[in-house]
Amino acid sequence: MTHGYTTGTGPEPAGAPYGTSYGTPYAADPNAAGTPYAVPQQRTTEPPAGPAAGADPAPARKPGRDRYLDLLRSIALVRVVVYHLFGWAWLTVLFPSMGVMFALAGSLMARSLKRPALSVIRGRVRRLLPPMWAFAVVVLAMMFANGWNPTEDPDHGDTWGLIGLFNYLVPIGAPPYPWHVGSQSGLLEDTWAVQAAGPLWYLRAYLWFVIASPLLLWLFRKAPWPTLLAPLGLTAIVGTGLVKIPGETGNAVTDFAVYGGCWVLGFAHHEGLLKQIPRYVSVSCAALVMAFGLWWASNHLGPDGWDLNDIPLAQATWSFGFVVILLQYSPSWQELPGRLARWDKLVTLSNNRAVTIYLWHNLLIMATVPIIDLAYKLPFMQSERAVGALDGAYTIWMFALVWPLIGLMVLAVGWVEDLAAKRRPRLWPNGTKRAAGGRPGARAAHRG
Repeated sequence: MTHGYTTGTGPEPAGAPYGTSYGTPYAADPNAAGTPYAVPQQRTTEPPAGPAAGADPAPARKPGRDRYLDLLRSIALVRVVVYHLFGWAWLTVLFPSMGVMFALAGSLMARSLKRPALSVIRGRVRRLLPPMWAFAVVVLAMMFANGWNPTEDPDHGDTWGLIGLFNYLVPIGAPPYPWHVGSQSGLLEDTWAVQAAGPLWYLRAYLWFVIASPLLLWLFRKAPWPTLLAPLGLTAIVGTGLVKIPGETGNAVTDFAVYGGCWVLGFAHHEGLLKQIPRYVSVSCAALVMAFGLWWASNHLGPDGWDLNDIPLAQATWSFGFVVILLQYSPSWQELPGRLARWDKLVTLSNNRAVTIYLWHNLLIMATVPIIDLAYKLPFMQSERAVGALDGAYTIWMFALVWPLIGLMVLAVGWVEDLAAKRRPRLWPNGTKRAAGGRPGARAAHRG
């Protein structure tokens, strides 16, 4: 569902800094006192071996980020950039990034709610808003410079247009923006504002989930299975047209329902519920839910075919089952293993700058167009063959160029995320640091 926005994935704006662990251990005996859920535990072939008599106990595991979850977040960010650039609908089936991101955020939120709920919500909001304000200042300035007047906008006219601007400060609703602004012959196409404002829908949904999390987590601990499955039932009501809620309120409620199951799955991951279920049971049930999602999608294809963003119930069920499998097989890496280790710095950087990458990537995709168009003016590009070659590879050049632009934006405004988190501003937090005297030093353990 786009609601006038492009869709994809969103970051976890309130993620813990590197050096903080995810998750909590679950009870080994499902019938032991203190175990929250009476669910059969996954069996193993033999009990874990203890230390030999007289041997030193095994060293305690160092606290640290779960690099598997960090890797999932990085994959989701790359997937959304590729999706928004190429528009391949099948990517929503291959990797439902929104569901994954909401599940990761839900797990982090459950961990944080060991502290007083009000302070947790305040901290999450504090980390979310400053990067959004930096983005809004630039986008609104561009809109106003191109002649947009919110009081005269046909879709957001009168005083409601001015009131709606509040959503650029606190995303509780849909911010106003013009569908066409500027000139078709300008540097950016005249629909650039629609694309630029696209990612803001995620911030609204995230804020709603953060505010609702104390109640949701309480309900989950009292009645885990009804709380886990209720969003799917709500999606079947509001996401299929059975009950229609008009306007942006309806869009917000639908988003909350579609991704609510994934958010609560994050709770289940943190609380250890998923690990208490035999893997063959959870994977089999997840596969059935996903199969239903594909069946529903096949009978309710939208204007872009198999794009699940246009089919709420299919999106909800496919994402739910997909996330169950990802979290059930979660290996809880403290270090990226094998060949994945070569991507360690980029994974660290993308997690430390997830909000910046997500907010700006659409605008930067459009910024590649006037840059590439300069190539047509080069002397060796005046033949029909050269022009045809550039036309055929235009999107590939956009893909190649958007990543350096994202890197420049990380350098330019990414440090706002550090200020929002009350950390020292850093230009390129990829987990490396300088030793005394300016010489390259040893890498900090996943610290950005």
